[in-house]
Amino acid sequence: MSRRHNVLSWAVRHALIAGGAGIVGLAPVLAFAQAPAAGEEAAQLERIEVTGSRIRKVDLETAQPVLVIDRAEIERQGFQSVSDILQNVSATGSPAISRAQPLSAGESPGGSFISLRNLGAARTLILVNGKRLGINTNGLQDVTTIPTAIIQSIEVLKDGASSIYGSDAIGGVVNFITRTNYEGMEANAYWGQFGEGDGDIVRYDATLGYKGDKGSVVVTAEYSDEKVVNGADREFSAYPRGQYHPFLGWTTVSQWGVLVRTAANGGNLTLDRGGNPYDITNYHPTNASAPNGDVSNTNLQTDLRTPLTTKNIFVDGTYQFTDTLRFRGNVLYSDRDAVRQVAGYPFQSASFAGTTMSRDSYYNPLGSFHGAATPVAVSYQRRTWEIPRVTESSLQTFRSTLGLEGSFDLADRTFDWDVSYLYTQNKLLQSTYGNLNTIRVAQSVGPSFLNAQGRVQCGTAAAPIPFANCVPWNPFLPFGRVGDGGLTNNQELTNYLFQEEHATGMTETKVYSANLTGPIVTLPAGDLSFAVGAEHRAESGEFVPDPLSQTAASTNLAGGPTNGGYKVDELYAEIFVPILRDVAFAKDLSLSVASRRSDYDTFGSTTNNKFGFTWKPIDQLLFRGTRADGFRAPTIADLYGGGSQTFSFYTDPCDTLYGASRNNPTVRARCAADIANADTFRQLQQGFVPTTTANAQTPVAFTSGANPLLLPEESRSSTLGVVWSPPFSEGLNMSLDWWKIRVDETIVADSPTQKLNDCYVDGNASRCVGFTRDPTLGYVNTLAFGTRNAGYVETEGFDFDLSYRLATDWGNFTANWQNTYVSNLEFKSTNDPAAKPNLTNSFAGTAGINFRLRSNLSVGWDLGDFGASWNTRYFSSSKETCLSSVTFPEECSNPGYIAANPANSRAINRVGANTFHDLQVRWKAPWKATIALGANNVFDHQAGLNYSNPSSSSAPYYGGFDIGRFYYVRYHQTF
Repeated sequence: MSRRHNVLSWAVRHALIAGGAGIVGLAPVLAFAQAPAAGEEAAQLERIEVTGSRIRKVDLETAQPVLVIDRAEIERQGFQSVSDILQNVSATGSPAISRAQPLSAGESPGGSFISLRNLGAARTLILVNGKRLGINTNGLQDVTTIPTAIIQSIEVLKDGASSIYGSDAIGGVVNFITRTNYEGMEANAYWGQFGEGDGDIVRYDATLGYKGDKGSVVVTAEYSDEKVVNGADREFSAYPRGQYHPFLGWTTVSQWGVLVRTAANGGNLTLDRGGNPYDITNYHPTNASAPNGDVSNTNLQTDLRTPLTTKNIFVDGTYQFTDTLRFRGNVLYSDRDAVRQVAGYPFQSASFAGTTMSRDSYYNPLGSFHGAATPVAVSYQRRTWEIPRVTESSLQTFRSTLGLEGSFDLADRTFDWDVSYLYTQNKLLQSTYGNLNTIRVAQSVGPSFLNAQGRVQCGTAAAPIPFANCVPWNPFLPFGRVGDGGLTNNQELTNYLFQEEHATGMTETKVYSANLTGPIVTLPAGDLSFAVGAEHRAESGEFVPDPLSQTAASTNLAGGPTNGGYKVDELYAEIFVPILRDVAFAKDLSLSVASRRSDYDTFGSTTNNKFGFTWKPIDQLLFRGTRADGFRAPTIADLYGGGSQTFSFYTDPCDTLYGASRNNPTVRARCAADIANADTFRQLQQGFVPTTTANAQTPVAFTSGANPLLLPEESRSSTLGVVWSPPFSEGLNMSLDWWKIRVDETIVADSPTQKLNDCYVDGNASRCVGFTRDPTLGYVNTLAFGTRNAGYVETEGFDFDLSYRLATDWGNFTANWQNTYVSNLEFKSTNDPAAKPNLTNSFAGTAGINFRLRSNLSVGWDLGDFGASWNTRYFSSSKETCLSSVTFPEECSNPGYIAANPANSRAINRVGANTFHDLQVRWKAPWKATIALGANNVFDHQAGLNYSNPSSSSAPYYGGFDIGRFYYVRYHQTF
């Protein structure tokens, strides 16, 4: 084996295991590696497997771009969680579910999920030591279950890899390499807090390792607790539409209560503060003006960042039976507790059949008890401000891998093999409090009377209902007012109307796998090597909402259970072909080919291939490229998910103020076929009043569901790059990679906006089903949407990475610079060939989250026992839909913007670029300790508001940005 191979192996192992400075890619490290000292020869010949290939080689230059974040770089960042570390990789897109999204429903909120290339977290495969982490029924992989302290390095493959790993590896692969063969003991303590005095984070971990002649054991235990940040405690989240419009977006479904009447009868009424609730003359027309009207600012009760507590333990062990046979196993146990709070429920009797207040209710001011000339039943609205909605999610994860690894010699060649079994189980218990039992609401506003004790009681004087079976409710009595029938300080009524609900979930992953790799024949340029393997994987899961939700008897909305699973058998083969070496214009030229056959018991079979090359015309210059097929199988929830109700945010294209109908006569004509008043139609929001902004919340629940006929997504990815280590500057390394990914037959979670746009704007008749409109008012009163195979997603761009190391008398300096530029990101919403051919929506640089350029620069300095690092995180500017080009034209940088498709005419506003700076200083104490002090977002920068795609409805602020200056201290002790 050549001396050059030895140097390469030594360099990489030294960088990944000894814990050197951060690395922006393997190839730059290899380019400037120095030869090992004499006596290290025995350790140099180890063959290494790099993420993206199963072939073990000494020469680790690969065709695909791989980013490596080593342990030293992790410790130099102020981010203590795995998710925060990965979220700040430039190739990572917006988070699938942000910690600032307390309104998200289902089993996933509380977890952290990674989306490479902004293609969605379900299209990024997460591995631990080359094996799958495990999924929930939505196909998401929660990285909060991985303790940071056990990580030796993180390898991010920024390329498709379905031919190697199977489903889900479309946007890329994240592989966590855990510590092994560690000997000794160490402990860490971390504490941090935002400058506002909230959001405390504490983390404690300890690692113990033993290494003997026959094996090793490493045990890591970690505890982390992250406190809440309330929406009211940041100016950008204290109001629904941000600090520049503090009184916009407040809801009339308020804590003051509303008696609903038609406009012909004088409109809605609200009880005068301190007025007599039984006297209709003590009611006034509902005042929608904020802040002194009859409206609610729900952000006062809604979390900006939800609290999270995790307890993790990871055990890794090896045992060497012989020189050629080794056992390796590891066990992970994680306990995650997450809490979400949102404002009290906005109850509207018109949305729930049977909950209208009876004409014979004692609390009805227009009923039979208070002198009404014609007693009538009444509709009402009341936000239950006294009881905010709180959801607690407890997830226990158990993951175990057991395997044998070995090697054998045949025909003077060494072959490596392994067999393993992986088992992962996730158990979820979700407890929710703050939703109303709609059956009991109907009873509480049904007939009631004033009993002999002077107390209002359900039923009639002739047939009273015991208080144990019914407690009457007066929704017109406002928050804060204590009185018979009100919620304030009325524990009996609270206990009656609100019941704690429990949803449960469980998923299991079982994987049996076997792999064999080694050289086939030695060619003039090196070993022609191969890898083959087989895998059987079984996924099963369920998510079961509370029976109240399943029967639509709760304002937690109706949701059916998800239950199902699938099995897949797979075979793969990979080959590495060295073509030329050490000849003119080809210091190295090699090809790689991989193919994987997957047979699912749900949809059938699929075969995916990958081709790659590397070419080094000279020692300092490397060209590389890949072409890969990929696929993503439908998830359990995609196929077997129970239908669920949701109050969706959407824009009706038929709205004459915010919809396309405003200035598109074709759209208006299509709307006129369904709406009698199409020329004046206004979309209705909660409270059944006209919307005041685009993307408003429906006043009635829509229904989303699964699709058992889904097919897998199909993808094609390409990369082409160059790595340069210029000879005139030792320590300087650069790489530039072009990449392009296209996903066809995309499995998309449909949306009401998309469904209505496809129908009315794009003229796709097949999409004009599944919804109805109120025959009089024209608003959408029923709508069903779900997952479907539709159109494509295509994204394209460039990655530019640079690393530099410089040793001086004033210390060692390092610089790592990561850049991802997205030149194109587009989505086509339909496969219907009869639809218009140009139905693409380009999202690159739009919506406030699809950044054209993300750039991270890290500069480090070390001198003796002292060190410092400065990190800069840059997000380029983007365009988004204006809050309102009609009401606030001064806030639109281009109010007359017309898209390439005129039907999508919309006003556009430019949101400026954002840069965040992080600082850390550290000192190695003489008692084997390191003390680090730092601050993330040193200058307390706040990003611009994002009206079209906020982190949640609680804040017009992108959830991936920093929400304040964060100070921290970290203490590391070795023993």
